[in-house]
Amino acid sequence: MSNPRHLYRSLLRELPPRPVLASPRAPLHQRLRDNFQSITTTTSQGTPDTQSTAAAQQAEQYLAYLRAQRTYVTLLERYNPGMGMDEEERVRLTARRVGMDLPVEYGVGGEGEK
Repeated sequence: MSNPRHLYRSLLRELPPRPVLASPRAPLHQRLRDNFQSITTTTSQGTPDTQSTAAAQQAEQYLAYLRAQRTYVTLLERYNPGMGMDEEERVRLTARRVGMDLPVEYGVGGEGEK
C-alpha cells in the first residue's frame, strides 16, 4: 500500500485546480480529504485494518483511471486537431495543408466589392 499522503496529493494533482485557495473546498475535495484522514488515523494507530487497505487500493485504482483519462484526452487532441473547430476553419486549414488558399468569397474579403 502506498503512503496515504502521497496518494492523496497525487489524486489532487489529477483533479482540476481550485480557482482560489481561500474559497471553500469543493465537495469532491472535501470527501477525499475526509476519506484520507480516516485512512491515516487507522494506519497511525497500528496495523491497518482491511477497510482502510481496501479504501487505499480503491484510491489507487481511481488514480490510475484519472491518469489514463488525461492521457486519452491528450492523445485525442494531438491526433484530431480539428475537433474543436467549425467546418469552415477546418476546410481552410485542410486546403492550406496541401498548398492551396481558398478564394475570397464575394462581399466578405473586400476585393469583390466595388
